[in-house]
Amino acid sequence: MVFDRRTLVIPDKTKFEERTIVTKGDVIIADRCLMQFGIKTDGRIFVGEHVIIDGNLESTKDIRIDIFSSIGGDVKSNGNVYLGEKVKVNGKLSLKGDLDVADSVEIIKGFEAKGWINIRSPIPMVIYIFIYLTQLLKLGHSEEIDRLLGEIEENDGNIIPISEIFLFIPNNSIIGVQKSEVDYNLQVGKESIVLGNYDIKGNVFIGDGSVIQGSLKSTGNVFCGKNTNIQGNINSNGEIRVDEKTNIAGDVSGGKIYLSKIASVNGTLYAKNGISFVTPSTYEVEEKVKRFESNVGILDEVDSMLE
Repeated sequence: MVFDRRTLVIPDKTKFEERTIVTKGDVIIADRCLMQFGIKTDGRIFVGEHVIIDGNLESTKDIRIDIFSSIGGDVKSNGNVYLGEKVKVNGKLSLKGDLDVADSVEIIKGFEAKGWINIRSPIPMVIYIFIYLTQLLKLGHSEEIDRLLGEIEENDGNIIPISEIFLFIPNNSIIGVQKSEVDYNLQVGKESIVLGNYDIKGNVFIGDGSVIQGSLKSTGNVFCGKNTNIQGNINSNGEIRVDEKTNIAGDVSGGKIYLSKIASVNGTLYAKNGISFVTPSTYEVEEKVKRFESNVGILDEVDSMLE
């Protein structure tokens, strides 16, 4: 799965329930996002700075919440929990691992932790490192300084490896019950159920067998895979491709529409540059042309022909 930090990525078999997003793998919510859903996953949950989440957070592994973020419900973890400065949890915090909290953290309904509890000093990490290095210089421990600087360089950017399957919400996104807004692309995996109307300033890709319980509006291109169900309208400034056995309950409007002959649209079709009805073979030919132009996979096809 391509990851560019700007695309809203919803993995396969994710389900939007009434107030909770149920998924698998790690969940990463970037800075300054507004979420009207809670999160439930078997992976870890990473919440950025200045994030507002109206629901609960539930994970079988670690949960990390960065500074000035607010959780409207409960936080439950079978692993460790890390809360940054000025984090507010309006519900109850319960965890089976260790609790690491910074300065001025609020937990309105109390907490229950079975591991160690560590209250961190509010002193900024950069200042702490500077003071520590100054003391090492005074003591003449140059080897220790080199070792420390090497570790900082290796971990530059505080990079934490994430799972192969993940849900990612980019900076400044709004994920609402009625309306959601994303400043770049939307990528929905296979057999997912997504609730709400989406305003996307980029391209939209909907995987096979997924359901969108709302409308899609995009400034880029829109692709709907096989057996998808769009329970609203599709409005795009670019191309719209609707694959076989897909059902669209509303209108479809775009620059150019490519519609499978065995797809169904219950509303009106409007395309500035025309409508083309395509068969599965048309998609295969187009894909082979693109692969030929980019020189991808050509040798494999030649080998199969020679066998």
